Amino acid sequence: MTSAKEVVHQFLLQVRSGLHPDRADRYMADRVRAHQVVSEAPVVMERTPQQYAEHVQEMLDAYGAFTLSVDELLADGDRVYARWIQVGQHIGAIDQYPPTGTQITAVTSAVYRVVDGLIVEYWIQIDRQGITTQLERAAAEH
Repeated sequence: MTSAKEVVHQFLLQVRSGLHPDRADRYMADRVRAHQVVSEAPVVMERTPQQYAEHVQEMLDAYGAFTLSVDELLADGDRVYARWIQVGQHIGAIDQYPPTGTQITAVTSAVYRVVDGLIVEYWIQIDRQGITTQLERAAAEH
């Protein structure tokens, strides 16, 4: 059986990277608990692999064919911690910001729980303030 660490690594490289969002069902259970760790308004939702693929497509629509580089990947039993940097171009509307073509960098980390070779739950943190600062700067320059 594939290790939890390898499942998450391949998920990030194949699906989350935007290369093959349609492969989400290879790495995710039918229903995944997604904890959006946002200090001002934490949210827990269920996502299907199809919904996750649609979420990745939304990122592609906003950032174009972005790059994703995994900086850290640590495993402890069924939990895998990942930290990555995503770099794309602001080609689609993001929140109230119209496209500027500016490069946008997002620093993200997540902990994934893997059971029987599939992701069943995750807790994700995105540097939202850093993204907002970049969007504000780009809007002021255009």
